[in-house]
Amino acid sequence: MIQVRPFSDEQSRLLVNLRQRYEVWMAAEQELAVMPYDLRRKTVSGSTYLYEIRDRSGNGKSLGPMDEVRQAQFQKYHERKDALQAQIKGLRPTLAESAALYRALRLPMLSSEAGPILRECDRRRLLGSHLLVVGTNAIAAYMIEANGTITVPDETEDFDLAWVSETPDEAERRVWDMLKAVDPTFTINSERDFQARNAKAYEVELLVAPSRANTLGAKDQPRPVPLPEQEWLLLGRPVDQVIGCRDGSPARIVAPDPRWFALHKLWMSAQAKRNPLKRPKDRTQGLALLDAVATAMPHYPLDDPFEASLPSELRPCLAQWQSLRPTSQQPDW
Repeated sequence: MIQVRPFSDEQSRLLVNLRQRYEVWMAAEQELAVMPYDLRRKTVSGSTYLYEIRDRSGNGKSLGPMDEVRQAQFQKYHERKDALQAQIKGLRPTLAESAALYRALRLPMLSSEAGPILRECDRRRLLGSHLLVVGTNAIAAYMIEANGTITVPDETEDFDLAWVSETPDEAERRVWDMLKAVDPTFTINSERDFQARNAKAYEVELLVAPSRANTLGAKDQPRPVPLPEQEWLLLGRPVDQVIGCRDGSPARIVAPDPRWFALHKLWMSAQAKRNPLKRPKDRTQGLALLDAVATAMPHYPLDDPFEASLPSELRPCLAQWQSLRPTSQQPDW
């Protein structure tokens, strides 16, 4: 049942280059994102003040009268901002080149709608620390981790994120502000308030484990229903990969440990509460991903210690997969 087709040397080289270029570009974007929108001089009643501007409308606050210290602050801010903007502009052509080659080499791709959400999450430093990609979009990251293509159904036209922050969120609207920055047409589904939907009907669902539910800001949206099975996706070691999107742009995914994700999928495929149209896909993805882990991800062992760590609900899922595998199987490369 091996379902991994290894990447070529050319594909593997491209993945390394794409990640390196993306990381340098995103580091500059992240630094720029935490800087004030602008610093400006304003003259009021004959006196000049330094103002920190918050938005395009010019709203802001005074930092005090201009003096040597504030003049140095003003100059340092603009020098650094100009340098970052120039760096970002200079990196975009090489990053676009890598992303175009990624698509040409037929590497695993995300939907064009997923890319802006992931990049804005990364720009705001939310990936891994606050949010994980837990839906079908995560499969692309597992393919890169396995250094090969996994034969599974394509991604669906929606996006699943899990809130995973261990500490209470002080920003209160971290997820909602991120979504509105991506697309101001996002609104909350009045019948399913754990789901946001934009004008093009692209859906984003937020999930959460009971142990992390209280760390989501009280005013944040969407409002997920705590699900005990989400606790499993907090375990192990997450996967962190840069992926290409169908529109030629790159994005970064941080997804749960592939072993726990696969077993969670198999468990979901057997639940009566699960949408019957999604259960066959869940089973296919779970089995294929466990095959990929066993054959191409030795750094995620499916050994006795791992099996001993499983809760009782997931042990039948692992046994189901084991029963379908030949007694002796070796990778085909």
